[in-house]
Amino acid sequence: MFFEGKACEVRLALEQIYRDESRRIFASLLRLLRDFDLADEALQEAFAAATTDWEKTGIPSNPRAWLISTGRFKAIDAMRRQQRFDRAAGRIAHRSDQVADWNANRADEEIEDDRLRLIFTCCHPAIDPKIQVALTLREVCGLETEQVASAFLTSTATMAQRIVRGKAKIREAKIPIVVPHASEIQERLESVLAVIYLIYNEGYAASSGDLLTRADLSSEAIRLARLLVELMPDPEAIGLLALMLLHDSRRNARTTNEGDLILLEDQDRSLWDSNKIDEGKKLIERSFQSRQFGIYTIQAAIAAVHASTTVAKETDWEEIVGLYGALLAINPSPVIELNQAVAIAMRDGPETGIARIDEIMAGGELADYHLAHASKADLFRRIGRHREARESYHRALELAKQEPERRFLMERLSQLP
Repeated sequence: MFFEGKACEVRLALEQIYRDESRRIFASLLRLLRDFDLADEALQEAFAAATTDWEKTGIPSNPRAWLISTGRFKAIDAMRRQQRFDRAAGRIAHRSDQVADWNANRADEEIEDDRLRLIFTCCHPAIDPKIQVALTLREVCGLETEQVASAFLTSTATMAQRIVRGKAKIREAKIPIVVPHASEIQERLESVLAVIYLIYNEGYAASSGDLLTRADLSSEAIRLARLLVELMPDPEAIGLLALMLLHDSRRNARTTNEGDLILLEDQDRSLWDSNKIDEGKKLIERSFQSRQFGIYTIQAAIAAVHASTTVAKETDWEEIVGLYGALLAINPSPVIELNQAVAIAMRDGPETGIARIDEIMAGGELADYHLAHASKADLFRRIGRHREARESYHRALELAKQEPERRFLMERLSQLP
């Protein structure tokens, strides 16, 4: 009975560590082994070894370091068995002392954070921009290829090919797994910011599955953004951090205890995290003062308007419409147009919003975007046009892949007369 209890304790601990730490461990193994497939095999071998070893020896004080060290030695053993223990493997073995010093102080422009290293590697200018984000979501965040494909509205097979090409490019071009010198950071910054924000979005509103949110991904994106701001306090890096903090401040109010979706206007704002809101607003001011801000800072300013009222009906929709206009001026996008149309509906009335959404959808780009149909359905519902509301809810339901959203849409349908 004692051993059964210990085995259960180890299994639960490993499950938690895998959720929280596996991609950091993978990034560290990749830095040491310089090979994606070898690092992935080493990661799996390390967790398999922990399953048996920890039952005998107990959970180590630093599980992550143990798993990295074990995975590294497992990889070296595998290379020896395959008679591929060349100079590269010798260099790997020589660096064993680095395992214990995983988060050493940074020297000059270099930060000792392997996931940030890996993001900059995946965003190397030699890699196709279409592949950069997909590769990072797959390798840095551990999303399944199907999830990455869903986020990009493309097929799994197409996305798998992109990811394979990205890995091959890193290997063939011998792209180093490092945070680049300050002089090289700027050319990769736009891609890095896009990647971090996509990581956050996948955590804030998962593209598919049973859970609305994945706090591990959102927290990791915020942590990476903090590291980036420390490395290079660019106004847009600051704006992105502010945006994520302001969105994340609502986390506890976005779902019921059962995991069902609660819309912004219906949320209990006393549950919003005031510390994150205050920090986000200060960061926005800092970015605005630079006069070099861009899309992330403007989006953060929109989130700050929402965060500035304790009652939804007091929201300054006029200001939000104007901020969306500024955003569209520098980043034309049908999704941003849709968001502005919803804000216009809140300011001028549902009929005006419906007409604007119809104009946008006539362009064809949002024809299969479930939130466009859901937005129309809600506006129809508000003015009692129940037949049109029902049609739009049904279309949104056909397109939605996230279970909490689907439950919300079905609940809205059931409430229609």
